[in-house]
Amino acid sequence: MNRIFLDVHALQTVPPSNLNRDDTGAPKSAVYGGVPRARVSSQAWKRAMRTYFKEEHLLDPSELGVRSKKIVEAVAERITALDPALAGEQALRIADETIKATGLKTEVPKRKADQVKDGQPKPAPEAKYLVFLSSRQMDGLARLAVDGAGDITAYLKEKKNRDAAKAVADTRHSVDIALFGRMVADVADFGVDAAVQVAHALSVHRVDNESDYYTAVDDENRDEETGAGMIGTVDFNSATLYRYAALGVHQLAHTLGQGLREDEPVTEPVRRAVEAFVHAFAASLPTGKINTFGHHTLPDAVVVTLRSTRPVSYASAFEEPVRGETGGFVREASERLASYAPDLERAYGQTGDARTWVLRVGPNTRALAALGTETDTLTELVTAVGAAVTERLEKPA
Repeated sequence: MNRIFLDVHALQTVPPSNLNRDDTGAPKSAVYGGVPRARVSSQAWKRAMRTYFKEEHLLDPSELGVRSKKIVEAVAERITALDPALAGEQALRIADETIKATGLKTEVPKRKADQVKDGQPKPAPEAKYLVFLSSRQMDGLARLAVDGAGDITAYLKEKKNRDAAKAVADTRHSVDIALFGRMVADVADFGVDAAVQVAHALSVHRVDNESDYYTAVDDENRDEETGAGMIGTVDFNSATLYRYAALGVHQLAHTLGQGLREDEPVTEPVRRAVEAFVHAFAASLPTGKINTFGHHTLPDAVVVTLRSTRPVSYASAFEEPVRGETGGFVREASERLASYAPDLERAYGQTGDARTWVLRVGPNTRALAALGTETDTLTELVTAVGAAVTERLEKPA
């Protein structure tokens, strides 16, 4: 298959907020270009994207996975749905044995076991680590457990059944597993290479964290009672962020295999996955301290490039921090990006068969229109990218 990469860039301004905290509760930061910058980790935005897939129904639930330690309970629920006679502790037991047959390790957490009182049921076993399984993989494990429910231990002693359990857990991956990958350290062949790489979002300018001192008044205080019922501080910053991700469409297609549905072309699940990814990258938002700051913004601009050469980030356009001499950062950041990107592409011969689309809002992003085909809405952008990806996938290698 031809190599196909999708570069997605965004400029997004976020008002006072604390999207992604470090171990002290302060907004994460990084030094870049010799000055401190606001930073939002890739993990925070990937989590926001996976949540957005579900909340906005960008993909069918059957095309998504669950990342949890509570996979025994999840499979047990499916076992009971398949055969209501298998329920409670029996469903948990055969689910646990089947999951262990894949090589994953489970145990009853000691803390929960110690809290159980006499006569109460034992807590369900849990995986020793977060495990990412697709809906279809959990369904497959449940069917296998039901087949061997008569004597699950003897059933799984047979090599063909153990191999079947491993095969179920490592085929028919969900879209989010194919995009973001899966890693279990002690089960090497359980890993799935991520098709997408998400950069840490960085402010295009210098940022110094600030601290908000707040008080809360007791509503039942009498007139003679003065002072606050509670006091505290919360750290925050505000920034115009440069965000970037690179999606290996060929890797995504390889992991998804022949597709998630039997009656559709091979390219269809890839198209849906690409469209969902671009949509979620643009529209999702980490929710750290969102009730405190209400930082509900969308990007000022999104630039998407489809290419067959290697991915290219434009972060170096902001190695020298934007000064905001025009009263804000978006206009100068847009002008920097519009000037830097073509020069870099031309110098390294990256243009080739590349196609670029631009979605932008307002006059401050006008300079970015020169980078590619303008789209009026996110829906138009997503549809155009999805159609172009399908065309590339169908082109002979």
